[in-house]
Amino acid sequence: MDVDLRHLRYFLAVAEDGGFSAAGRRLHVAQPTLTRCIRSLEDALGVRLFDRTTRRTQLTPKGQRLHDELVPVLRTLQATLDGIRVGEQLRLGFSWGLPDGLSLMAAAFAEEGDVRVEYVRCDTPLAGLDTGAADLALLRGDSLPKHLRGVFLYEERRVAAVPRHWTLAERDELAWEELAEWPLIVNTVSGVTFPHMWPADRRPVVGAECSNYDEWLEKVAAGLGVGTAPEDSTRRYHHPAVRFVPLRDAPTVRLHLAYPSHGSHPQAARFAETVWRDVSGGQLPAADSRVAAYGGGRATADGGTRP
Repeated sequence: MDVDLRHLRYFLAVAEDGGFSAAGRRLHVAQPTLTRCIRSLEDALGVRLFDRTTRRTQLTPKGQRLHDELVPVLRTLQATLDGIRVGEQLRLGFSWGLPDGLSLMAAAFAEEGDVRVEYVRCDTPLAGLDTGAADLALLRGDSLPKHLRGVFLYEERRVAAVPRHWTLAERDELAWEELAEWPLIVNTVSGVTFPHMWPADRRPVVGAECSNYDEWLEKVAAGLGVGTAPEDSTRRYHHPAVRFVPLRDAPTVRLHLAYPSHGSHPQAARFAETVWRDVSGGQLPAADSRVAAYGGGRATADGGTRP
């Protein structure tokens, strides 16, 4: 018999609401669609489930039996499905600099859907998406690779990171072009600042390379060069030998929440959309470092984002 859960759910709604009109309003289903579904169920079973007149819709004896025996079965099924979701984990990869307020969003998401968000630090180019260690990840960059989907959250202002013992650290502000005069510390794995971002005839030399944020910060502290970072991250990462100086005329850093285009965790897209909606609604704490309109864009089919 070609009977599915939709047939049974619609049947219970009509039986309990006493008619097709009331059931359609509760289910947000057009009455003709509901009528066709009940007729399909009756045809599949080969019995009449409702006696219909112009004034009322009433269960037949067979319909009453189906209702009485179906209710506990569907309750058991619903409890089983709900139980399967309990304890599910969604691994959120990051290299550094989690946005303020994200933990509150993750807690609300877990409470609503019984899916706990676990934070996984991964010092890889795609913050764990490239190794399978994460189900979705926070990525910084102008756009997403073609094999990823996701949402663009906002743009972050940059600040300069300079050794505190340098006279440069005494400045109240630095210009982007000034940094080309100093050696640059480059995080080759998860960094956002590279020599090619300056004009070809005025690029900084590489003072040192590293593979994660902690190493980057230590190399700046050691006086091997300067670097830049999103202003948001400076509230989470501090070093007594490094001073973060406001930076003028620097390109911003775009922040995305991404997941694989194919074979992703079933909850990854839902969480990304939830965060996107919260950011769009201003649920992240306000910060001067966020210079773009909240909720910059949704994912496109090819894995990029549109404004």
